[in-house]
Amino acid sequence: MSKTIVITGSTDGIGKLTALKLAKQQHNIYVHGRNKAKLKEVISELKEASGNSNINGFVADFSKIEDVKAMAKRINETISTLDVLINNAGVFKSKTAKSANSLDRRIAVNYIAPYVLTNAIISKIEASEAPRIINLSSAAQATVAIPVLKGNEQIAESASYAQSKLALTMWSFKLAQEYPKITTIAVNPGSLLNTKMVKEAYGQHWSSAEKGQKILVELATEEFYKDKSGQYFDNDQGDTKGEFNTAHPDAYDARKVEELITQTEAILESL
Repeated sequence: MSKTIVITGSTDGIGKLTALKLAKQQHNIYVHGRNKAKLKEVISELKEASGNSNINGFVADFSKIEDVKAMAKRINETISTLDVLINNAGVFKSKTAKSANSLDRRIAVNYIAPYVLTNAIISKIEASEAPRIINLSSAAQATVAIPVLKGNEQIAESASYAQSKLALTMWSFKLAQEYPKITTIAVNPGSLLNTKMVKEAYGQHWSSAEKGQKILVELATEEFYKDKSGQYFDNDQGDTKGEFNTAHPDAYDARKVEELITQTEAILESL
């Protein structure tokens, strides 16, 4: 059965590959990018390559909370039911350390943006018969320092990236508890995949981008995963493909998770 699927950060990398694969399966796809011209080009390319005309998109710069809220508003206005949300958009290296809202750019894009977007459209997701939220985590996970979360302390890109990915994972587990009807899974799609972000960050790769695309498509659509909510899938593990694994210990610490959510809400109230 055709699903309505939103994939953030899908004008290149594994997001784009995932959109193409799902489009070929004739799902109703909404892609997202921060550049209007590029988004239009990708939509046209995906339609031609998949033979699927049900591909649309949203423009939003995820380093700007106002853009994220505007995108959420458009989703609420144009989509009646959302079956799958894949929070794929992410950043590692950036020209500027801070976002438009004076937050660390990696914290803003990788954690705050999906937090805001998802919570703003959660009713659309709950309206689905079999809703899923797939959050792109990473093997890189580090304890979230509140000064870094608030943008009061600047640290190395790799360190804030790891903190942003743990924050996303912690929130994913909390989301699974709050919305038991929604299957919410945090996933490390694979370390050092052959993507633009990895090339910019490390100048090399270990695995093909298709490795990440394959697991995202499976998590989004396959029946096997419907009862795996609140878990962490590690695509670096296993012999032939990844497997569910243990995330950073902080993700299971109820006190730390509550503090993260409280501080996140306080940040958003102050913006």
